[in-house]
Amino acid sequence: MMQLYFNLTLAFRAIRTNKLRSALTIAIIGLGIMALVGILTAIEVMKESVYTNFSSMGANSFQITSDVLKKKRHKGGGVNINVSEGKNITYDEAKAFRERFQFPATVSISESGTGVATVHYHSEKTNPNVRVTGIDENNLVVTDTKLQEGRNFSANEIQTGPFVCLLGNSVAKKLFKNKISKAINQVVSVGDVKFRVLGVMESKGGSMIMDADNTVLIPLNTARAIYGGRNSFLISVMVPDVKNKSIAAEEAEGLFRVIRNQPLGTQNNFSISQNNDLVAIVMDSIKYIRWAAVIIGIITLLGSVIGLMNIMLVSVAERTREIGVSKALGARSSTIKRQFLTESIMISLFGGVAGVIAGMLMGNIVGFFFKMGFVVPWLWITVGVTLCALVGVISGIYPAIKASKLDPIDALRYE
Repeated sequence: MMQLYFNLTLAFRAIRTNKLRSALTIAIIGLGIMALVGILTAIEVMKESVYTNFSSMGANSFQITSDVLKKKRHKGGGVNINVSEGKNITYDEAKAFRERFQFPATVSISESGTGVATVHYHSEKTNPNVRVTGIDENNLVVTDTKLQEGRNFSANEIQTGPFVCLLGNSVAKKLFKNKISKAINQVVSVGDVKFRVLGVMESKGGSMIMDADNTVLIPLNTARAIYGGRNSFLISVMVPDVKNKSIAAEEAEGLFRVIRNQPLGTQNNFSISQNNDLVAIVMDSIKYIRWAAVIIGIITLLGSVIGLMNIMLVSVAERTREIGVSKALGARSSTIKRQFLTESIMISLFGGVAGVIAGMLMGNIVGFFFKMGFVVPWLWITVGVTLCALVGVISGIYPAIKASKLDPIDALRYE
């Protein structure tokens, strides 16, 4: 223990003596680790955002969409999922499905109106990026959406299509200055159309896919009247038990093929989308970013190895007389070797710790924009510090051996 403390003291003194040279080496190593940990932390934040976003749909639900998802397995065992536009789902098809689907489940129909609406209340207005969606009375249950204030649409309101709405949490805060309770029964303008506010939804948070709070919900028939049913309708199905989801999805697929009169043997022109399918699409893209981060980190660390080794060789040359004095006073070759190896590892670890902290903060800036919590990627922190220790060992082993083999007489004569 005393020997380790002595080596650490000597290493720290050598680093402090050559401040500029040590700082540059630490910065080079830190940049490599920062790039690696930063990008991988950002990826962890994005993954958390994706899972949070899709879990908000409900783990026991699936959707029938007009998009066509095609899965293709490759030799590596992975799955590539390609998305193409299929045939729009009409209101009559969606309504026929809801009436004829006999599986014990809750079915909801919704229509995306626009994603670029501006909502006004007196002098206050939102940015032109509010998503307006027409829903039925089951939508809040299926999407696990709760109301903070007010009430849901009634079945009568869904059918008659009055101009009423539910505001997303972010929209309500923007218009009513955080006094959400005052929003109920107020009249707001969504684009050029005026709506009476019936309720405000609880905050569900944002994600890399969408901001669930930046939305306005209106009755389904109201949306049909305003937007003319030109967009494809979305059918959402929630089963009471998640174990029955696959069976329900297969039955839903068969029924919708019948509704669309699709002949046997033909491919679906729609998709049964489950959360894991959609997550796979995003994760498949993210893995390439991860590999790019690893390659960037490896290249930078290789440069760090060369730079640190050169600095340690210079250090050996500068301290040749010191090594000679130590050996003349009885220091063993193994002691000299450990001293230089300790110094190399310490420089590398300083750079690694600085890089890990900077990378973690940089990666979590992404989480700030997506309103995610602070993510600490323990796995990548461990990997980063371990890599730095290896860099220190690899860079320091040759200079340390060279220093330990110096002849004390020649070293004392060195000028």
